Amino acid sequence: MRRTVAAAAVIALGGALLAGCSADGRETIRFTFSKREALEFMSGVVADYNASQDDVRVEMDTSGVDVVSASFVRGNPPDLMLANYNFEVARFVQRCALSDLSDTRAAASTRDDLQPLMDQYGVCEGRTSALPYSVMAASVIYNKQIFADHGIEVPQTWDELLAACDTLSAAGVTPFYATFKDDWTVGQGWYDYSAGGSLDVIEFFDGMWAEGTNVGPDSSVSFKKDFAEPMAKMTQLTENYVNDDAPSRGYGDGNLAFSKGEAAMYLQGPWAFSEIAKTAPDLELGTFPLPMTDDPDDLAVRVNMDLAAMIPEGSRHKEAARDFLEYLYQPDVIEAYNESQLGFTPTKDAPAPSDPRIEGMIPYYDDGRIYQGPSVLVPKTIPVFNYAQAMVLGGDVGHYLDVMDRDWARMAFRQPVARDSEPTGRPDETKESDR
Repeated sequence: MRRTVAAAAVIALGGALLAGCSADGRETIRFTFSKREALEFMSGVVADYNASQDDVRVEMDTSGVDVVSASFVRGNPPDLMLANYNFEVARFVQRCALSDLSDTRAAASTRDDLQPLMDQYGVCEGRTSALPYSVMAASVIYNKQIFADHGIEVPQTWDELLAACDTLSAAGVTPFYATFKDDWTVGQGWYDYSAGGSLDVIEFFDGMWAEGTNVGPDSSVSFKKDFAEPMAKMTQLTENYVNDDAPSRGYGDGNLAFSKGEAAMYLQGPWAFSEIAKTAPDLELGTFPLPMTDDPDDLAVRVNMDLAAMIPEGSRHKEAARDFLEYLYQPDVIEAYNESQLGFTPTKDAPAPSDPRIEGMIPYYDDGRIYQGPSVLVPKTIPVFNYAQAMVLGGDVGHYLDVMDRDWARMAFRQPVARDSEPTGRPDETKESDR
């Protein structure tokens, strides 16, 4: 009898779970969260939400984007996703696999000028498929004491930047610490800052998608045509103003060396601050956008949508997921999260970050003088990081930009359908890479 009763209890519990209910009768939703360094914070948010009401229970899943992708294929996607926004995740937007969030309070609270950056990865016509949750801004990190010791003001123009570099070099100080061994540090920093500080990134990529298979010597836009000057300036800096051992130095080396004052500037994002602080917790650091022209109005900082919120169309618990979504966008939750991660809050009335190390980027973010890194706006089938690394290691800039144009044209040719006939506004990277 005891075995029969136990079996019946197990069956009842299993039925409740299959129906999306917890043991206490609450509707259960699966919440996918991809940022591992913020797990402790988000675990606290989930616990607070679960304790705040009796209708919904959130279970957090940290298994990563590959497992999430597989769950879409199986027809069992998570109920709510908070994930890094890139081509890998945005393909769900492109395929209209995410529900419309335009009528949520969360959507109404987000800054309008961020939507064009979201749309660069593609759209599902008529839907707001994803909402920005955390914006990470990156620019030049500089040692304030070294600048002060040599009477250097934060440069606002290309000529002022070169003058600062010459002053530092003459004093025996390395202007920039570079880590060319790790290709992503070249792509995220040197390549992105140089291009983003020189041209309109949205306009450029809109032109590239429009040209498609025609990208090349005669197209209206191309890497070789539009990136030639920015890349020439980039290599001017990397050939003359970096540490001699840059080709053999990686990210960890750079954080340690910069913490020891071995250079005045470092092209990294705020994620490097915690690593630098392990060795030099009291080091006074600041940030500023890399000037690439002689017009201060061209200054802008690189951003990426570090996290975006999405509710899959295949969720069986959309209303419960939307309730938790609205909770996540409450000012005291979203602002506290971004403050803890040195991120910028994407809501309209959010206060600026309080950390003085990123204070130099606040005016540019507030004014909308921002761009997404060109390196992340290209599908992974084009190895931009490798090409950028090759250029700073002495490769012919024109050759690699020409290769990137040919890669783009091939990528466009291999798309299974034309861009104009897609519901998404962007080619399907997954189908391209599968071929």
